[in-house]
Amino acid sequence: MPFDQELSTSLLDWWLAHGRHAIPWKLTAQGRVPAFTEVLNPYPIWVAEVMLQQTQLQVVLPYWTRWMGRFSTVQALAQADEQEVLLLWQGLGYYSRARRLHQGAQQFLRIYGQGLSDDAFDRWPRDLESWLTLPGIGPSTAGSILSSAFDRPFPILDGNVKRVFSRLIASPMPPARNSKELWALSEQLLSTEQPRNFNQALMDLGATVCTPKNPSCQQCPWSEQCAAYASGDPVAYPVKEAPRELPFQVIGVGVVLNDAGEVLIDQRLNEGLLGGLWEFPGGKQEPGEAIEVTICRELQEELAIEVQVGEELISLDHAYSHKRLRFVVHLCHWRSGEPQPLASQQVRWVKPQQLNEFPFPAANARIIAALLARLHPEEGTAAA
Repeated sequence: MPFDQELSTSLLDWWLAHGRHAIPWKLTAQGRVPAFTEVLNPYPIWVAEVMLQQTQLQVVLPYWTRWMGRFSTVQALAQADEQEVLLLWQGLGYYSRARRLHQGAQQFLRIYGQGLSDDAFDRWPRDLESWLTLPGIGPSTAGSILSSAFDRPFPILDGNVKRVFSRLIASPMPPARNSKELWALSEQLLSTEQPRNFNQALMDLGATVCTPKNPSCQQCPWSEQCAAYASGDPVAYPVKEAPRELPFQVIGVGVVLNDAGEVLIDQRLNEGLLGGLWEFPGGKQEPGEAIEVTICRELQEELAIEVQVGEELISLDHAYSHKRLRFVVHLCHWRSGEPQPLASQQVRWVKPQQLNEFPFPAANARIIAALLARLHPEEGTAAA
């Protein structure tokens, strides 16, 4: 379906009146909206774009603010300890994004660091290929950084934009299988005179009007040209992949205490979804196996220790994009064996009050809270 520049113009007009103009990383150091072709600091935009991958703006804002308060420059991030980076990211999920951002800052300084200053951005790359060499940056993230920081005409295709375009053309295919056409449409409609504003307008349209459920089609500047709206059922688009049943697993977890009242934690290997984070040891329950047996077996296999499994501390369900887990957590007492990291990076005995100094996966926050409440019930009573 051919489109002309009237779509671009109508979107920009809508954005001037209804767009989100107070996003902090999209403002100058003086707190104003940048003029055309004015350069913004690319580093805060880079951080924000990585945080925004699979995460909504309102969730990202407090994390981005804390991050910039601690790692205000690319140099500060590159020199930081990875554990501190992960701890500051804790709660955002998809922790590989944090590790790649950290690695990207180090790689960036190796390439561009000589003579790089905090307030002069002339040494920052302005071509797509250079950004794509950095870990964790794909074409849409790179395009958003370049258009936001330098007002360069590069298209984007994040989740919001995929939904907008899929509805605009009533695509019969899920976005993942129609990316070529959607990219072509993003490039075709991009305003070469105002790429920064146009890309932001696209994202704002998807976030505030063309929402996944209950889209506000009457407020959309593209409703007259939108094929999904014309169909009478815009929510039917984007077409979804056939749902698949997520595998379900039960995980036995041991919160192991020694005679000194310390608790045993181990650090996951860097590979995988939660790489580099700390956790309470445990593993998958085998068919027909009692959960207490699971915990004893897993702690022997992974840490070479013997424990006495005590009462259940907490049971909780947690869903990832690819599987559903139930964690059944028991208090345990260490009996013998020096803990060894047979399936992890390192193990450590820590005081329960020190647990908040380590980055844990989100599911572990409730385990820690349950442990502290069990160890210090008077504090929970006082708080209540």
